[in-house]
Amino acid sequence: MKNIFLSASIPLPERHPKYYETADIIAIRDAVIALASSALTQHRIIWGGHPSITPLIYYVIERMLINKLNREDWELPLNEKEKGLIESQLKGKIQQHVLLYQSLFFKDDFPPENEMFQNVVLTENVGDIHSSIQYMRQKMFSENEFSAAVFIGGMDGIEVEYNMFRKYHPKALILPIASTGAATKIVYDSLVPEEMKNERLLKDYGYMSLFQKLLIDQI
Repeated sequence: MKNIFLSASIPLPERHPKYYETADIIAIRDAVIALASSALTQHRIIWGGHPSITPLIYYVIERMLINKLNREDWELPLNEKEKGLIESQLKGKIQQHVLLYQSLFFKDDFPPENEMFQNVVLTENVGDIHSSIQYMRQKMFSENEFSAAVFIGGMDGIEVEYNMFRKYHPKALILPIASTGAATKIVYDSLVPEEMKNERLLKDYGYMSLFQKLLIDQI
């Protein structure tokens, strides 16, 4: 099982107009769901808990669990106790494929979905938002080995995390999904070396097949 870093968010209209004006919100959501759906069966996704992204990851986990339970129940009727035991076991297996980092600076604003994850690293509130987020990022990048990073939509944090990730993990695969717009499109246009660019990252909205071809088959 390999680690994939996800840097993503849905831009807010009241902040950073240059990100919101180019953001494709439907594409951002579709890309996050497709990444989780394609990667979580084999690998682990690690991300810094943005409130617009964590619920999408949990949605995929719940959908995977329901689908698996339906297949397990197909031939053998189960009582409630047996079904609960199987559900608990399956949930534990799926949860091993996600790792959420969250700064305690935001502890009063955590999305309720945070409580649904078993593997959460809470990092110290060091006094202000910028320093606390940077501390979380440093912990996340230094404590884990990554095979790849995926960038989707986002605001200024995308640009910061792109530069930090490449510093900590220079050999990892980088996939900025430029079709989602916002900060990721800026990163693709201005920071990504020409030899790393791919037309599919700009124009392909079939994200399940895109991630299978450019990510899962490559790491």
